[in-house]
Amino acid sequence: MSGLPKNIDLIFAGPAARIAVEAGQLVRGFYQRGVATEYKGEVDLVTEADRSSERLIRERLLEVFPEHGIYGEEGTRDRLDGQYRWYIDPLDGTTNFAHRFPVFSVSMGLERRPPGLQESEDGEMVAAVVYDPMRDELFVAEAGRGAYLNGERIQVSLVPELGEALLATGFPSRKRHDNPNIHFYQQFTLRSHGVRRMGSAALDLAYTACGRFDGYWEFNLNSWDTAAGSLLLTEAGGSITRFDGTQFRLDSSEILASNGLIHNEIMVLFREMFAGRDLDPIPTPAEFAARRASREAGLVK
Repeated sequence: MSGLPKNIDLIFAGPAARIAVEAGQLVRGFYQRGVATEYKGEVDLVTEADRSSERLIRERLLEVFPEHGIYGEEGTRDRLDGQYRWYIDPLDGTTNFAHRFPVFSVSMGLERRPPGLQESEDGEMVAAVVYDPMRDELFVAEAGRGAYLNGERIQVSLVPELGEALLATGFPSRKRHDNPNIHFYQQFTLRSHGVRRMGSAALDLAYTACGRFDGYWEFNLNSWDTAAGSLLLTEAGGSITRFDGTQFRLDSSEILASNGLIHNEIMVLFREMFAGRDLDPIPTPAEFAARRASREAGLVK
């Protein structure tokens, strides 16, 4: 299919990409016609598009990979004791979709779980697909084979410091009043070129992988939100951890993803804020320009 890299046999991501595109076309059809919105919790939204997309993905995966497990946002729990497990978000960005804001995606990430692995342990992410049906953008990756956007190899950005970075974050629909992220949002906004809030974690990670964003952080995501995007990022040369630099896990309560070059600078800011210490003053425009000029002069030598 168009959108996949040529001359590279993607054993898992290839078939999954076809499924994701079909599900994305289904979701786009619902978007164009309009669907009723329901609540699956106190504030969490769900639509028939979410459920129909997950049903389609489940049916197609069973046809192609009948022994693989499936863990879906809308309740699918199939064969979770198997060696392979797909994490499925059939419509990542439901709130955007429900409000007719055209930023959402289909996300599919495949984990290999060797025999004897405890349920509390992560296996290895081996394949990833994120499809944006409104822009017809297909992100794919397989472990050791790189990450691609519409068939072209992608890499993270080369932005060297936070002051020149464009970042992304998200805010929870539940317990928003208890979430501290607004404080981090303020500081990162003041210390960077800006912070965007897309409303789709899978696209935030995909955009970081292809260099549109230089870094991304968020609290309290689920495995289906991050499974695919985490592999896209690492295959594109990026870094992904918890806020303190410890290993990221699919059930982590926090995620920090970046191009790697600004990762430590972001971690230091998190550390100082969590500790309640005074932060370094924000550079003035003149100080920032002088620092950039000094760095560029060093590169020229």
